[in-house]
Amino acid sequence: MDVVNQLVAQGQFTIIKQPLGFIKVLQWIFAIFAFSTCGSYSGMFKMSVECKNRSDSDLGIEVEFEYPFRLHQVYFDAPTCKGGNRERLFLVGDYSSSAEFFVTIGVFSFLYSMAALAAYCFVLEKYRENNKGARIDFGVTAVFAFMWLVSSCAWAKGLSDVKTATDPDRVITLIGACDEPEVRCKEVFEPKVSGLNTSVAFGFINLILWLGNLWFVFKETGWMAAFAGTYVPSQEKQPAPDSFGQGGYGQQDPYAGTQGGYQPEYGQQGGYSEDGGYNQGYEQQPTSYSNQM
Repeated sequence: MDVVNQLVAQGQFTIIKQPLGFIKVLQWIFAIFAFSTCGSYSGMFKMSVECKNRSDSDLGIEVEFEYPFRLHQVYFDAPTCKGGNRERLFLVGDYSSSAEFFVTIGVFSFLYSMAALAAYCFVLEKYRENNKGARIDFGVTAVFAFMWLVSSCAWAKGLSDVKTATDPDRVITLIGACDEPEVRCKEVFEPKVSGLNTSVAFGFINLILWLGNLWFVFKETGWMAAFAGTYVPSQEKQPAPDSFGQGGYGQQDPYAGTQGGYQPEYGQQGGYSEDGGYNQGYEQQPTSYSNQM
């Protein structure tokens, strides 16, 4: 507990109120929504097959499927309407690649957002030191933005195929008994895929968040100032002169010589002093002139 309290005391949590940290919090939250709505899904649809002989009919054929949507492994038993015999049928398609890719990107985005928030709050000085941390952050953010684009598009296409493969009207065509004219086959209810639709929406929301975060991370890299010609590395920055005596006019005044001429120190050689002031300077020049004559 002492270590935790010390970390909390040293943390700079005000960064969360700034766009850099606030967007990371949103990325962390929406990444959870994205992979949880997809990875935890399970659905079911029901069909009925009514044979001429009622004893051979099955009015409640249930077909369950779930993530990662390897539908070719999902099977169900349907009546043949021939003396109580049944046949085992499988759904069509394997859409695990797009679903698992989407969930994987969501999990890694969640982990990286959490790590970046910890860096912002506890080691912000090292993060901004020589802009190395910000540049790494920018590169990783760009990669995740691209991955969210690819995974969201792939999962949107995969979800469309899952909906088609689990449509009861389409699955009924796989049942051989439904081709008989005296057999009545129909769907009882369709699977609910609203959660999967939400996962796709969360995927594109994450894409927008990571793209938007690129701008705020880019401003931390120092590249903008370098492109504008105003960026100076921290170890080479020149301190601003705080007085005219440091590299200012006092060292470069060409009129401040020691051999006569104009003297800027009025308090020592000029002014209206009792010892002569300006008159003292003018009395010396005629004397020098008379000696030359």
